[in-house]
Amino acid sequence: MNRPFQLVDVFNDGAFTGNPLAVVFDADDLTTSAMQTMTRWLNLSETAFLLRTSSPKADYRVRIFTLDREMPFAGHPTLGSCHAWLSIGGQSADPSEIVQECGAGLVAIRRTAELLSFSAPPLIRADRSMNPSWSKLQHFCESAARTS
Repeated sequence: MNRPFQLVDVFNDGAFTGNPLAVVFDADDLTTSAMQTMTRWLNLSETAFLLRTSSPKADYRVRIFTLDREMPFAGHPTLGSCHAWLSIGGQSADPSEIVQECGAGLVAIRRTAELLSFSAPPLIRADRSMNPSWSKLQHFCESAARTS
């Protein structure tokens, strides 16, 4: 498979000091299984896939995968995919704001000459009976909050 992608160094203050992210372009024809396979092969913590939007309010759409699942939203893939989209000529109607569509909805990304930033979307609430790993995640988050 020949597919263009870019490696982005997110949250960095020098080369190879940030969170690495692979951003795959023109991913509309890829299946979910193919995206997951590519993510595992690239072996980074997350890989973002850029697609055409389904919302007229969005500039681009992203799907975010970890080595074992798709995530509706994540911070460094949000900023890294926006950076990659801009680097290939992506343009928004408002140069100071890019709107990303993801599994969590629409995310407004503010753009200045120096940086990209965003406010996290509202939490996605899951029906705990439908997701048995929910209690493990909740316990992990509560434990992490106690140790910080």
